[in-house]
Amino acid sequence: MKTYITEDFLLSSQTARDLYHGTARVLPIYDYHTHLPPDQIAEDRRFENLFEIWLAGDHYKWRAMRTNGIPERFCTGDATPREKFDAWTRTVPATLRNPLHHWTHLELLRYFDIETLLDESTADEIWERTKERLAAPEFSVCGLLKRSNVAVVCTTDDPTDTLEFHRRIRASGTLATKVYPTFRPDKALAVNQPEIFGPWREKLCAVTGSECRSLSGFLDALESRHAYFHENGGRLSDHGLSHCYSNPCTTGEAAAIYERARDGKDVSAGDQHAFAAYLMIFFGRLDARRGWVKQLHLGAQRNNNSRLLKALGPDTGFDSIGDWSQAASLAGYLDALDQTNELPKTILYNLNPADNYLMGTMAGNFQDGSVAGKIQFGSGWWFLDQKEGMQWQINALSNLGLLSRFVGMLTDSRSFLSYPRHEYFRRILCNIIGAEVDRGELPNDGEMLAGLVRDVCFENANRYFALDLD
Repeated sequence: MKTYITEDFLLSSQTARDLYHGTARVLPIYDYHTHLPPDQIAEDRRFENLFEIWLAGDHYKWRAMRTNGIPERFCTGDATPREKFDAWTRTVPATLRNPLHHWTHLELLRYFDIETLLDESTADEIWERTKERLAAPEFSVCGLLKRSNVAVVCTTDDPTDTLEFHRRIRASGTLATKVYPTFRPDKALAVNQPEIFGPWREKLCAVTGSECRSLSGFLDALESRHAYFHENGGRLSDHGLSHCYSNPCTTGEAAAIYERARDGKDVSAGDQHAFAAYLMIFFGRLDARRGWVKQLHLGAQRNNNSRLLKALGPDTGFDSIGDWSQAASLAGYLDALDQTNELPKTILYNLNPADNYLMGTMAGNFQDGSVAGKIQFGSGWWFLDQKEGMQWQINALSNLGLLSRFVGMLTDSRSFLSYPRHEYFRRILCNIIGAEVDRGELPNDGEMLAGLVRDVCFENANRYFALDLD
């Protein structure tokens, strides 16, 4: 059967079609938050088949396959790449009304010009056609970034990373896409998890040449890594938290907690929260001092299935939306930095849709006129980066803030075939605007509307992050 992804997919009015085809479609992509591996960019990796580039590491697909009755062997187990692909083809027809059905066929069409639906009957043809295309020079990692018109990629990197591959990318001078690191110090907060904090602290000591015996030495080591990221082009930080930490904690209390964690002693949940709050203020000040953008990803409840976590490890598809109370702690954190004029530009992402209006109004509390859209209500994230979730976020932001200052979409992906998600977002955005124009709820001014679309899809991010595109 031929694909339903037509030129006017998701565009239900002429105004929407004009906005998308005339403006949004040709804009470059500013992908300011991803989990793309920089080593594969530096080495310009090639992929032999769809499994390698499409299925390996994709927990979205694994969750759907398990739900469809596919045994784990065909998700993360020892089945062959072709067997895993065949298991996915058996699942795709079952994903109707799930965004995976849209994304799957958008990616097949945009990268491989495949207009047939993927199922068991088309598996052989699509496997062979995509394998042949992947062998072409333009289907290397760098070729795919060029084909996708990606101007900027920001990866997600641990403070202990040497950034060797980022330096190699920049030194080569051959990639038009600019690639920047993002400082993600989540493990620094894990003082109540000695199996994580201990080895990570030792690695931090090794890369900085510091023993980090005291809290001040630990903070100096972290600051030196922040400076190192800055020297290597980094201008963003990121934190993945269940909720924002804002418990009051003195330097003396933080030092005592750190020393217990350094020595492998037990740290209570309350003390971990206090120490995390202390460090988050420290990180916020570093970001403000260097003019960075801070990202707060809030609300994921991770590793819910303890049996499968033990068998398969983290990031294998057993995380979900959490229901932590966000308002008081987030307000306390932002306010603590704002009191001393050390609140950096910040993007707030929520995973629970019940928090959409909370985030939309919280962002408005800390706009200070210094930067347009200084505090951003971020795009639909993870379980919300689908049609309905994007619509909810766009509508909440529009009702409570300024859509015109929104920095737009990101992939948050590990796959180099994920860039049609930007197309998906752009079509949804244009459709929302077009429908309201047709209902007489927005002015039918083509130049004004095109300017809004250009800003949200690219220009706002370009101005906000101020990364060097030359």
